[in-house]
Amino acid sequence: MLTDSDRYQLLKALEQNPNLSQRQLASELGYSLGKLNYCLRALMDKGWVKTENFRNNQNKSAYLYQLTPTGITEKARVTQRFLQRKLEEHQQIEQEIEALKHEVAQQPEI
Repeated sequence: MLTDSDRYQLLKALEQNPNLSQRQLASELGYSLGKLNYCLRALMDKGWVKTENFRNNQNKSAYLYQLTPTGITEKARVTQRFLQRKLEEHQQIEQEIEALKHEVAQQPEI
């Protein structure tokens, strides 16, 4: 299953550089080539990403990955959800840090 984190990272990378090869994209994101292919297919099946073959390119397997209008809209939604989750994680970490500070302050010095 594709997580919001995966969707966000992939859509962001494609928006910034749509002409990366799958191998380059997988390396940049830290994905295996198989995982990247699965993720790209999932986004294409949803209609968020489309591919175009470079017709004049000697390398006939070279593709351009473009976000569709729906993909651009969904990237905004995914980004918002991703940001919300990260803010919640940040708040939770801050609370844990305060609890740890309080716990340390209550302990006798060693």
